[in-house]
Amino acid sequence: MGKNKDSKENAGRKTELIRSVKFVLVSVSAGIIELGSFTLLNEILELDYWVSYVIALVLSVLWNFTVNRRYTFKSASNVPKAMALVFLFYVFFAPLSSLLEHYLAGVLGWNEYFVTLINMGLNLALEFPYQRYFVFRDTLDTNDIAQKEKQE
Repeated sequence: MGKNKDSKENAGRKTELIRSVKFVLVSVSAGIIELGSFTLLNEILELDYWVSYVIALVLSVLWNFTVNRRYTFKSASNVPKAMALVFLFYVFFAPLSSLLEHYLAGVLGWNEYFVTLINMGLNLALEFPYQRYFVFRDTLDTNDIAQKEKQE
């Protein structure tokens, strides 16, 4: 009986490790989208710094949410509800990160791209546990992909 419990615990740890790695990889792709769109808006279109940041953040969040919901958390949750919960995260994160961006880049004169990378790191560190343990906690591994994997 103890062996079976250890086996289940190891499988659970492996599943969570894979989930974490997927989240990081998807977040890196979202970061590329954010940096690319930020660069386009800030350098080419020459929009205000904070406008460029917020638009780039929204594009990144939409990509990150969509891909992570489907492939990382494999959730069949109610999309509007899950998106509303993610939006709630950004109700707090976006203004605070925008203020940090403004202070570090605008007031202290730090490099805008370095400051954006700092905020992206903060976003990654905070968003994974928020999505894993709050947004998708009750609907992990419930979509068609997860169901297929269970049958194999």
